[in-house]
Amino acid sequence: MTQVQRFTINTAGRDFAVGDIHGHFTKLQAALDAVGFNPVTDRLFSVGDMVDRGPESADVDVWLAKPWFFAIQGNHEQMAVDAHRLNHKGQASYMHMINGGTWLYGRSTAEQAFYVALFADLPIAIEVMTPAGLVGIVHADCPFDDWGRMLGALEREQGAMQRSVQTTCQWSRTRISNGNRNGVSGVRAVIVGHTVVSQPAVLGNVYHIDTGGWMGGHFTLIDLATLECFPPVSTSST
Repeated sequence: MTQVQRFTINTAGRDFAVGDIHGHFTKLQAALDAVGFNPVTDRLFSVGDMVDRGPESADVDVWLAKPWFFAIQGNHEQMAVDAHRLNHKGQASYMHMINGGTWLYGRSTAEQAFYVALFADLPIAIEVMTPAGLVGIVHADCPFDDWGRMLGALEREQGAMQRSVQTTCQWSRTRISNGNRNGVSGVRAVIVGHTVVSQPAVLGNVYHIDTGGWMGGHFTLIDLATLECFPPVSTSST
């Protein structure tokens, strides 16, 4: 597993990020069509939680195979990996199933292993260089006030310390719950999902973009170079 995946500037087209998908890829495609997404030149980055709860979770392999689609490991992908490693026994698999993971367990053992292998290979964080500066992507939150410190913990720490940082990146709601506007240094912006907001919420330079496209809301796409959101809304702090 590569903890951090890095991307150079896209000189040919645009880079977008999208919030939690949760098995609603048809609706995601409609959002891409609405912004004129060009798969030849543009790239799309997912904040994770591509699966569970929605009817098209099994299509995740098709999307991960697209040369312009990149994703990090959200807490839902992590739950699937943990349950598989524990042979689907006990609290790990129960937690995944009650959170929408039942689509996976009705499949053959080989199919389950295939999907879990895809999820286990996803990074915890992504860095994208843009003409305006570096943008970071994690699923839930950056656990430090400095992006480089988080990267160091992910790439150089091992064992319990590394796992603790990963858990915060995938599960934490502390920043948005506390309305923490301090932001994260060492990076132009950090893009996260995990916590549903009615419209994109900006806390310092941390952009929360899960606008509930999977639960009756809409998918928000954010241009990583301009930090403009689509559909266009006036972002508000939380």
